[in-house]
Amino acid sequence: MSLKTEALIGGFAEPVFHAQSVFKLLMDAMARPGTIQTVAPDATPPAPLGIAAGAIALTLCDHDTPVWLSAGLAKSAVPQWLGFHTGATVTPEKAEARFAFVEAGTTLSPFGLFAAGTQEYPDRSTTLVIELADLEAGRRLALMGPGIETVTDLAPIGLPDTFPRLWTENRALFPRGIDIVLTSGNRFVCLPRTTKITATEM
Repeated sequence: MSLKTEALIGGFAEPVFHAQSVFKLLMDAMARPGTIQTVAPDATPPAPLGIAAGAIALTLCDHDTPVWLSAGLAKSAVPQWLGFHTGATVTPEKAEARFAFVEAGTTLSPFGLFAAGTQEYPDRSTTLVIELADLEAGRRLALMGPGIETVTDLAPIGLPDTFPRLWTENRALFPRGIDIVLTSGNRFVCLPRTTKITATEM
């Protein structure tokens, strides 16, 4: 299949209804950090973009949201797919991106390279969507903060050992800072910048 053909297919069958459905899941996931959500709409983005990541892109991206893509995604049909289905443009500059997508197995860039917003407009930051091998059965992370009654555990596979430190540095910028969505296949979990994350023993 050609890149051009891949770019034209795989969007939501019912764009308005399915985007609303995914948006509700995202809002719930942001309100309850660490809660794993499953995307039902039949988005089939070009590889290596996962189903949940693609559905999130279709829901949140538009012509006003510059998108940064990691190398594997940038070399695929994903830029054309995003342009056709959402109108979003791809930027090579991390600091200009409203959304950034990273395929599984990619080394994470320092979070400080992405837009952290300003004190007056903290929402003008990047939301980073990271594809992982799995959201369970990995190194356990303890999550605390708003939306979590006491503590909740998350055990993603594929995050670097330095992730808790990188996240602590990001959280120290509050109200500035990036938000993160971890995806794996058709599932995702949200980590808003208000969430405290610490590594726990296996």
